Amino acid sequence: MFGLFGKNKPVKIRSRGDSRKYGVAAKNLNELLKKGCKLLQLPSSGAHLCSYADGTQVTEEFFQTLPDNTDLVLLCRGETWSGVVCDIGQLLSTDRHADALVEAAKGLLSDERSHKRRKLLTDLLLNLEDTSELESREEDEGWFEGIDARFKTKSAYMKFNCESRIRSYMKEVDAAAKTVQKETVRKEVVKTARRLAEMLKTARHNGGYFDRTEEEGERLCTRAGWFTCQGSFEQEACPSLHSINPYGSRESRIVFSTWNLDHRIEKKRTIIPALLDALQSHKSCDVNLLYFYRLLFTRENLKLVHIVCHKKGAHHLLCDAAQTFTKVKGQPKVKGQHKVKGKKRRLV
Repeated sequence: MFGLFGKNKPVKIRSRGDSRKYGVAAKNLNELLKKGCKLLQLPSSGAHLCSYADGTQVTEEFFQTLPDNTDLVLLCRGETWSGVVCDIGQLLSTDRHADALVEAAKGLLSDERSHKRRKLLTDLLLNLEDTSELESREEDEGWFEGIDARFKTKSAYMKFNCESRIRSYMKEVDAAAKTVQKETVRKEVVKTARRLAEMLKTARHNGGYFDRTEEEGERLCTRAGWFTCQGSFEQEACPSLHSINPYGSRESRIVFSTWNLDHRIEKKRTIIPALLDALQSHKSCDVNLLYFYRLLFTRENLKLVHIVCHKKGAHHLLCDAAQTFTKVKGQPKVKGQHKVKGKKRRLV
């Protein structure tokens, strides 16, 4: 209608990869292309316009139906535009735009009324405004708020956090020993628990799982501190691609406390009862403690999962009866079950 009455239609244009917008008014598409190319100093040959929002190519007919001040992208020959998602992809592909994204998200958040969009903007800010590159208490005091003063680095605290979780599994074994009524059996259970505790102590309680300074095979995170959900006990991977960097901010550190180290073969329902059953008629030296140690305390049976992926119902997975006991004399020992004289062997 604007073209029919000789009136100019106002739109906002930008070039590909530039966040700056310019107001331009034109009676038709051809005039808009000429003005746009001159303003943005782009070659007119092969130039075309697309909707910034969804990437729809602007034809003369489409141009006449556009609302005032519609955002458009002016493209050169051979360039394409897939909509606003393309712009987001470009921004997120490099850290050099992080500060601009933070400021833009803050500005949008201050005026946003939609709860869903507020949630998206808040999550974006949480991930962008991170201080994961900082490590010491002196560098990032805010991260350490509420943490005992003895912890001087983020890695030291995260290691302690993991150790505490795994120590709690050992406490459950100790508690189970107290429930055994028969004295001779209880003595074997106590002896077994003591040996498991020694093995765990030798492995430094596997605290390295949360310590980003550990070697790659020893930690569950990247060197930068990113953890990825491994999916529920019966899944190969997390379908929702949950990830978090507790090293990035105090809020992320607190949220990470809701993530679980989940036992695929369940600790309370299966592993500890199977261990107690084995000791009802066997001595602790007959039981394959390395097998039970791995089920209770290592990545062989533990999966790091987002709280949404933590299924609390019965897993219906059983211990391997063939590995419950050590081999009899004359047969080879269970793989990995051996002593190293003169030094401690770390069990992982």
